[in-house]
Amino acid sequence: MEDIGIVSYGGYIPRLRITAKEIASIWGKDGERMSSGLGVYEKSVPSIDQDTATISVEAARAALRRTNINPLDIEAIFIGSESHPYAVKPTGTIVGEAIGATPDLMIADYEFACKAGTAAIQNCVALVKAGYIRYGLAIGADTAQAAPGDALEYTAAAGGAAFIIGKEDVIASINYTYSYATDTPDFWRRAERKYPSHGGRFTGTPAYFKHITSCAKGLLEKAGTKPEDYDYAIFHQPNGKFPKKVAKILGFTSEQIKQGLLVPFIGNTYSGSSLVGLASVLDVAKPGDRIFLVSYGSGAGSDGFDITVTDNIMKLNRENAPSMKEMIDDKEYISYGIYAKYTDLLYWE
Repeated sequence: MEDIGIVSYGGYIPRLRITAKEIASIWGKDGERMSSGLGVYEKSVPSIDQDTATISVEAARAALRRTNINPLDIEAIFIGSESHPYAVKPTGTIVGEAIGATPDLMIADYEFACKAGTAAIQNCVALVKAGYIRYGLAIGADTAQAAPGDALEYTAAAGGAAFIIGKEDVIASINYTYSYATDTPDFWRRAERKYPSHGGRFTGTPAYFKHITSCAKGLLEKAGTKPEDYDYAIFHQPNGKFPKKVAKILGFTSEQIKQGLLVPFIGNTYSGSSLVGLASVLDVAKPGDRIFLVSYGSGAGSDGFDITVTDNIMKLNRENAPSMKEMIDDKEYISYGIYAKYTDLLYWE
């Protein structure tokens, strides 16, 4: 069977941060209580000149710096996001031009809430397997929005990750993928609306937990594996508590999810959420390590992946781009006023 999977990867996290305490102070809330309740202490914030396109470009360039792949050999670019900068104009063409990809290119912008990036990976895998393309670039990135004072404001963050998919010099083989989806309206944003709406506690049991557990169980059955067969596990991380709880439900340990759990330090990067976790795992992974990943997108669905790290990971120039930890540690704190300015928070429909 052909080895198809990740050939290189890169991530990007903006360096600006705002703490949960700072946000809570504006709304007369207890910052300590909000932080502990959500399991999120601070979140990344895009600067005034950063958006999903610039984050995608940075992540893609990081992936290219780690390998010798010619950008002209990338024949598909798929970008998953809830915050594409244009309602009508693709983000993918901007990225393709910026990285020097060939114009003979398949491009599509994807939307499926926070799982659009993993859907992009699945489609790149399919195109490589079918022989239509040599390499595909799959990206999940967001500059997430939240209405002022809403519970989402404490977690909605910015960041993303990019993965070059192919069948030459694969560093992480994608052995199996499995998806599960239903019409569960837990989170939505109508056309022309600036901020999303959500179903409060409804976003938990019938939405996040049902879909991730159903997808995970389906993937384990398809792969013929058990939780203890994996070295790392990554689940969509809207806050710091949900991924820990779903891991426990499924039988995964806190040690398995520790490396990929970034949300306490950067918040929820939406379409980038599970993918920045995967990038963090690949930063430290060794040959033979097995990775279990399940994303979640409101509306609602999950994509699952069974991944095995190959010997080629040792040949990848991981040091040629910043690790996720280095980007998390490289930060500058800002006030709520600067946050409001940079995220255009004061504009109201």
